[in-house]
Amino acid sequence: MDALKKVILIILAISFMVFVTFFGRLPALRKTPIAWLYRLIWIHFPNLVTSVDQKLTSGRVTGSLVWLFNRLMYDRHPTIVIFFILIMTVSEYLYLPQIWPKISLFTKSTVLVTVVVPYVLLYLACAADPGYITRENHAYHMSLYPYDHALFHPGNECRTCRFIKPPRSKHCDICKRCIARADHHCVFINSCVGYGNHHWFLLLLLSECVLSTYGGVLGLFILKAKIKAMYPMWSLWPPKEMDWNKYLGIWGVGLHGDIRVGASTLLAILISPLIWGLTLYTIFLIYCGTTTNESMKWTDLKEDMRDGYAFRRPLAPSRLLSKQWEPPTPRWPSSPESIIMTTLDGQPPNIEKRFPGEGPWEHVWDLKDVENIYDLGFWHNMGDLFVSNYEPGVEASEPLAERRPRGRSISTKLGRPQ
Repeated sequence: MDALKKVILIILAISFMVFVTFFGRLPALRKTPIAWLYRLIWIHFPNLVTSVDQKLTSGRVTGSLVWLFNRLMYDRHPTIVIFFILIMTVSEYLYLPQIWPKISLFTKSTVLVTVVVPYVLLYLACAADPGYITRENHAYHMSLYPYDHALFHPGNECRTCRFIKPPRSKHCDICKRCIARADHHCVFINSCVGYGNHHWFLLLLLSECVLSTYGGVLGLFILKAKIKAMYPMWSLWPPKEMDWNKYLGIWGVGLHGDIRVGASTLLAILISPLIWGLTLYTIFLIYCGTTTNESMKWTDLKEDMRDGYAFRRPLAPSRLLSKQWEPPTPRWPSSPESIIMTTLDGQPPNIEKRFPGEGPWEHVWDLKDVENIYDLGFWHNMGDLFVSNYEPGVEASEPLAERRPRGRSISTKLGRPQ
């Protein structure tokens, strides 16, 4: 029973740290205990250690650790990918030989597919071009999406790549390149998630969900059959006449007899909620027609609105677009109706800067008054994710100024950015 407790505690501790690390920075959790724990573990505690080390060793120890951490997390190298592969491989090595003789031929075939597919999708996610923007394909990426004049404004130049940033793009400090429709940089694939590989990343997450869930359920049924043979009155759900100490004690006896299957099953069961959480959050962002990068921008914009620093005014329906700064986007059916700007002093933008739009500036206080032109509905959002040059159904010849805005307010979605 002691061994079982140690295994459970170790797995729970690892799962908890992973959960806080990956979810603590999400905009939706910014004002929750998870975000507070993230700041405590990854900001306040390191600052405390740094201050102590500064007095004891003049910062030499923490300096070396920070260098190592930055090297692992903020440079492109396959270390985390290899670690990820090792976790899967070692777990499967401990698990599969033990259960193989106990399962049917059909189950063996489903197990093989479930095990192999994540490796294939991991390779595709790692090897695919995430949407690197170069001078050769810059014009193409400029034509994919219109500027929404809220999160993305025309004319901004990437100071590193030295070209105008296309709508929805972001420069990645790790990849050292601008990424089209940038979502985030993922250390587990040693690459950014963007226009070219977002679909592979989503399928990889789904395959990992299936792998961990299937492995956990299959292991439970094998362990259940083994324990049931020793204790006929035992069941997976605690019987009313059996107290928890006895129930867990029988579990411990069953796991001791097959510690490899037991440890792998517990690992699969405990990490499944983490993987499912990340997957469902990714799908939710697709449903909202936004990316991780954009969701953070929406959150910052919302804070500026609350503070009274955000202003808007209408864009002229028949305004002329500069082919250099705002080229046509014939495939995209939605265009912005207004421009939103933020200021540092709570005063309207300076009219001398000649921002687009017409009429006086007015405060905008809530995201419900802002249209997300990149959200065309879940299935169109999925189509844009999986199909290159996906056309949501607008006639290519329809003039941009005559298109009806089809984007939906970011706040009409469930769980808008907090």
